[in-house]
Amino acid sequence: MRTRTHFCAIILFLLAAAGLMVGQEQSNVTIKKVPAPHTSPASGKEMYINYCASCHGKTGTGDGPAAAALKVPVSNLTTLAKNNKGEFPAAHVSTMLTAGDGPAHGSADMPVWGPVFRSMKTGDQAQVQQRVVNLTNYLETLQVK
Repeated sequence: MRTRTHFCAIILFLLAAAGLMVGQEQSNVTIKKVPAPHTSPASGKEMYINYCASCHGKTGTGDGPAAAALKVPVSNLTTLAKNNKGEFPAAHVSTMLTAGDGPAHGSADMPVWGPVFRSMKTGDQAQVQQRVVNLTNYLETLQVK
């Protein structure tokens, strides 16, 4: 289990590192595996930029620089509320972040964040929950009206 957690942490940061390859053609994007950076659990935006934007894009539309290198198409996070009868599905988003659900969060391409957050030096349960809540709240701000 510990090895899988570290593997997920490495994949997580490799996705963020792929954000540095913005100038390359998407067909040539390769994902480099590196450890997840520590971010403030208080800032949903900081976590999003460091953990999610390389795949989901800076604005959440699924156009991040690493998206082309993934086998599963990246979700457009700006339409979560629109696709849920106008209500942001906070509970579903929290579950996706902590436990995964299918081929996206939890595959070799996209780690489940709960174990990654717990693997961080100060990843106690309260801090993991704070990270999930703040990241979920930030994703709600990205919704199209």
